Amino acid sequence: MELKSLILKNRSYRRFDELHHVDLQILENLIDLARLSASGANRQPLKYLIYNTPEDCKRIFPSLIWAAYLKDWEGPAEGERPSGYIIILGDRTITETFGVDHGIAAQSIMLGAAEAGLGGCMIASVKREKLRNELSIPEKYDILLILALGKPVEKVKIDDIKDGDVKYWRDNENIHHVPKRNLNELIIKL
Repeated sequence: MELKSLILKNRSYRRFDELHHVDLQILENLIDLARLSASGANRQPLKYLIYNTPEDCKRIFPSLIWAAYLKDWEGPAEGERPSGYIIILGDRTITETFGVDHGIAAQSIMLGAAEAGLGGCMIASVKREKLRNELSIPEKYDILLILALGKPVEKVKIDDIKDGDVKYWRDNENIHHVPKRNLNELIIKL
């Protein structure tokens, strides 16, 4: 698949077919993409937790905060929740700072997920202590990002920004609209 097509396919999906099982081997393959990606000073301080059972997914879901701009939506309803998660951790025994490593890793994982016919959402709004306690995550690991994965059941449409408003929204047909800045606005000449 051409890279631009893959990037266009890689949206932030928040509703999934919860019955679609995300295979453990696919999750491991996605982490392998992250492993091969760039890392600041090549420290490679990231570790990953993988979950793909309904029981584990139910344990993780309450610690996530979904779609801040959608004020009347508390997240996906039962039946539309992710069926897999990758939790990206920063190992403080390697370094105390993680720079942008987790962003690079997450993008590699999400592009790989899109190529595999999956979709997902990078979630940084996490009730970290609740999740740490629920999963018994040792203190030496910082919880950096949660990648919620599954088979998307929603349509995401890219729109041009109007009046400077960057907030995503849903229309009456439940299509998720994501405003993007115009390319000419992003490229500046000094």
